[in-house]
Amino acid sequence: MTQPCVFCAIVKGEAPASVVYRDDMVLAFMDIRPANPGHVLVVPLEHADGVLDISDEAVLARMFSVGRQVAAALTDSGVRLEGFNLFLANGTVAGQTVFHVHLHVLPRFSGDGLGFTRNANARMPPQSDLDETAERIRHAGGWE
Repeated sequence: MTQPCVFCAIVKGEAPASVVYRDDMVLAFMDIRPANPGHVLVVPLEHADGVLDISDEAVLARMFSVGRQVAAALTDSGVRLEGFNLFLANGTVAGQTVFHVHLHVLPRFSGDGLGFTRNANARMPPQSDLDETAERIRHAGGWE
């Protein structure tokens, strides 16, 4: 038995949400555990566990288009904002905790304590390694 999806319940109006935007493809609403004030989530109306489960490219494009529009509205809303992230986590290891794909629109400001870090010892790989990986990706994507 699968777990009920809280975002599907929000889409259906069965769970409360502070809605920012809705159309025939996506819904944008306030995150109930915001990383910063003004944190908004954009979700497709149809359930998809992750971004690779979205079969209609128009839905994914709409999610990012609405995310950009929400970011612009946040900029004019008076919410504290010096920049923003559009963030989509796909899979547990990437930080996804609700398995209904969602785009975070995250207001950012100096000293907010949030960030994206990588290994401080990371080194630039040789160009030949980058070229080889690019070739493998092109092959897997059918872009040769």
